Amino acid sequence: MASDSSPAAPTTDGVSLVLSSSGIVAPVLQVVDLKPQANFRYKTDLSDGKRKVPAMLNNMSSEVLSGRLLNLGLIKLQDYVISTVGNQKVLVVTACEVVKAQCEAEFSSSEAALVPKAEPGVAASLTKDVLNSSGIELKPKLKREGFASAVKSASQIIKEQSGCAVPALRKGISRRVYPLVSLNPYESLWTIKVRVTSKGPMRTFTNARGSGNVFNVELTDEEGTQIQATMFKEAADEFHSKLQLGKLYYVSNGILKAANKRYSNLKNDYEMTLTTKSAVEEIPEEDGADKKIPLVKFNFVKIDEMAPYVNGRELIDVIGVVQSVGSNMSIRRKSNNEEIPKRDITIADESMKTVVISLWNDLATDYGAKLLNMVDEAPVVAFRSVRVGDYQGISLSSITKSTVIINPEIPETKAIREWYDETGKSATMTPAGANLPGRNSGAVGSSAPAERAKLSEVVLPEVGDGKPACFTVRACISFIKPDQAMWYLACTSCNRKVNQESDSSYWCEGCSKHYDSCNRRYIMLAKVSDHSGEAWISAFNEQAETILGHTAESLNDIRSQDSEEKEFQAILKGAAWESRMLRISVQQNEYMSEKRQRITVRSVSPVDWAAESRLLLEKLSSLS
Repeated sequence: MASDSSPAAPTTDGVSLVLSSSGIVAPVLQVVDLKPQANFRYKTDLSDGKRKVPAMLNNMSSEVLSGRLLNLGLIKLQDYVISTVGNQKVLVVTACEVVKAQCEAEFSSSEAALVPKAEPGVAASLTKDVLNSSGIELKPKLKREGFASAVKSASQIIKEQSGCAVPALRKGISRRVYPLVSLNPYESLWTIKVRVTSKGPMRTFTNARGSGNVFNVELTDEEGTQIQATMFKEAADEFHSKLQLGKLYYVSNGILKAANKRYSNLKNDYEMTLTTKSAVEEIPEEDGADKKIPLVKFNFVKIDEMAPYVNGRELIDVIGVVQSVGSNMSIRRKSNNEEIPKRDITIADESMKTVVISLWNDLATDYGAKLLNMVDEAPVVAFRSVRVGDYQGISLSSITKSTVIINPEIPETKAIREWYDETGKSATMTPAGANLPGRNSGAVGSSAPAERAKLSEVVLPEVGDGKPACFTVRACISFIKPDQAMWYLACTSCNRKVNQESDSSYWCEGCSKHYDSCNRRYIMLAKVSDHSGEAWISAFNEQAETILGHTAESLNDIRSQDSEEKEFQAILKGAAWESRMLRISVQQNEYMSEKRQRITVRSVSPVDWAAESRLLLEKLSSLS
């Protein structure tokens, strides 16, 4: 709406004021050549009658569309950023007040003055009204006798005033906090006030450009917006000890780029890189102050709603009551033969479901030991950024960026505690994957209808595009190519492919070792069919052994001893045309600039015909 108290003309030298004041003045400028842009923004030139500056108006679509602001209208700037595009300065206006919807014509230098001129002997005080709200008082300078009037520009006046101010005032003038949602790669002059809500461990990397350290943090502002910040090499060494989990900081001079969703699950289109030129300043947190920024921000998923996330890239947060804590185990990592600690925790929530989460490394030894001592108290635990897998139908696993908080002070903790004390303690719980396929026991075929699919639905071009999709199909192996390379020579330690140097020498790149022997492991390609269609699938070692009934070693011996391969061919044919329950994943891969669908078997189980009959009866009853 128009403001009656504001002058109905541009502020004299308003553009000069804006470009030299670092956002502390609020001049009135004229909108010239207003043009709509994408995302409800408007491109224009802002004029003071003497000088123009290119500008972008944000959050002004309602005023323009309603007619409250038109071309040649007047606005009073309230919040804006000065950005540099190429060698040109551009004003990005995020908030302004409409002074006049439209003027009769564009103001020229002769019409724009509108602030009374100074009396003789006093310098022009054209910025006095504008700067009062910023705490800068522009005092008139008396004219010395015998000298001409010394009229100073707005930029000179502001520099003098801020230079004479006390350090605290100068600091207050220069510091301006931006919300994370307003940041973009084209603007670098910003300062944000954020809390470190997640901190990853220091890691090492090696690539074509060298090697060094890297770690990342997740930053959250008072609006709840989050962004991932990554530091490499010298910056990682400098900021790893400075950025502490849960503390508040001013951060500036970071570099923004489009977020790589493969490595970040935050709802932000951008991610940040901090360099040695970036500034990080810790903010002392006073009692009762700055509590708007939470220590951790969660996006909890109920245990009975985890199925869509199975084997996907998206990480989830989960909260539940601890039901049991397993003993600490050591698992040998395939990549480097290193032993890492692991501990399984079983939790439950209001959905009356339980799920097992595997904690690794320090989480297993530190938090796992704490939970083992507290298990009788049934503590409420929140797990942040965990991955959903298909082991036993549904399972969770921690990664390097995962965090564990015992009895967090959030509303969800109170709600789940009340549920557990009232009904959950005596209720009968079922595992999250009890009705899902892929378990070695139970009715594999009794999955929910949404989990089941026909092959004709699986092979649709859009299935698996962007995110892997998981299905259960009841199908038969219809053909196995006998002349394919059905297995490979694998390392006895890490199962990676080895190179045979002689009859008794095999080199493993993964372990960087020579071995006297190796194993054979399946990589079998087969065609499956059901009543709706057919598809080619890939089956790896455990799944292929279940289908063929032979290990790769034994099948290789049979094939090498039979010159005509009659027995080998019979085994392949014997595996065909037997109904099986197949848990499969579907993903689109790009090869030679062409997208191809890849279907991989995750588990193979015999058909429970009683469960299948019940499923068919349910479908028939739903049709009536």
